Amino acid sequence: MIANGPNQEIIAVADIGGTHARFALARVGRDIRPEIGEPMVLRTADYPDLGAAYGAFVTKLDVRPRRGSFALACPIRGEKLKFTNNPWTLRPASLAGEIGLDEVRLLNDFGAVGHAAAKADPRDFTHICGPNRPPPHAGVSSILGPGTGLGVAQLIRDGDAYRVVETEGGHIDFAPHDAFEDGLLARLREKFGRVSIERVLSGPGLAEIFSAMPGAPAQRPADPALWAAAISGADETARAALQKFCLCLGAVAGDLALVHGAEAVILAGGLAPRFAPMLTAFGFADRFRAKGRYRETMSNIPVWMITHPQPGLFGAAAAFTP
Repeated sequence: MIANGPNQEIIAVADIGGTHARFALARVGRDIRPEIGEPMVLRTADYPDLGAAYGAFVTKLDVRPRRGSFALACPIRGEKLKFTNNPWTLRPASLAGEIGLDEVRLLNDFGAVGHAAAKADPRDFTHICGPNRPPPHAGVSSILGPGTGLGVAQLIRDGDAYRVVETEGGHIDFAPHDAFEDGLLARLREKFGRVSIERVLSGPGLAEIFSAMPGAPAQRPADPALWAAAISGADETARAALQKFCLCLGAVAGDLALVHGAEAVILAGGLAPRFAPMLTAFGFADRFRAKGRYRETMSNIPVWMITHPQPGLFGAAAAFTP
C-alpha cells in the first residue's frame, strides 16, 4: 500500500504503449526515490481510449490521486496526440478534466525510460558488453529498446543534474549489413515502401525476419508464440531469426551511440530483458563494435540493460519530481 509521507505526494502514473496500458500509484517527493505500487496492466485493444482504461484503473483504488504523470508511446507535440502503434488519440489540454485529475503531465514513453535510468538504483542494471563501468555521471547515454515499436532517447547528465531528450529515433532508415539483411530490406520495401529500423527491431519485426529465413514456413506463428519459441529454442528457425534480430539491434545501438556522441548505451523496452542472456552469444557486441575506423572507440563504450520491472512507470514518477 502506497501512503503519503512528509513533503510527499501520491500520484497516478501510466505507461501507455502500443499493446499494453500500465497504471499504478506512486509516492513521489523531492528527496526520495519514487516508490511504485502494484501496477494494473490492461490491453489497449480492450478499451476505446485512454480515459476508459484509466477509469478501469481508478475504480479499483481506495485513494483517488489528484495529479498524474503519464508516459505515452507517441510524440508529445501539438493539440492532438496520436499513438504510434495503437488507435488511441487524446487532447492534452482537456485530458486532466476528462479523467478526473487536477493536473496530468505527459511525456514520451522512452523519455520516461530516460528518467528511470537517471533515478534507478545501480542494482537495476545488468552489464551487457564493453567496459564494466556504470553509465557516466557527466555526458550522454543513448537509450533504446524494442517493444511494440522501437524507442530511442538520450540521457544527458551533469553530476546530479540531468536532462532527457525525447526522440523518434526508431523511425530512421534500416541499413543492412550482409546479404540476408539486403534481402530482408528488399522484402520490407516491397511491403511498406520506406523501411525504418522499427520495422525490424520491434515485436512484429521478429516475424518479418522469420518470414525471410531460408526454409521458413508460409504460415508463421502469431507474434507471442513466435517470441516464446525463439527465446526457448523450441523452434530452430525462430531461434535463428532471434539471432538476426540481436545482430541488427547491436548495429543500431552502435549507430545511435555514434550519432549521440554517447559514452554509454542503455537497453530497455518490453522485449529486451526477455532475451538479455542471448545478446552476447548472438553477436550483439560484435555488431555494436563493427564501425570501421571507430571500432576501438566502440569497444570502450559500456552497454547496460535496465532491469527495473516497470521502468516506464518508475520513469513517469521520476519525471514528476526531477
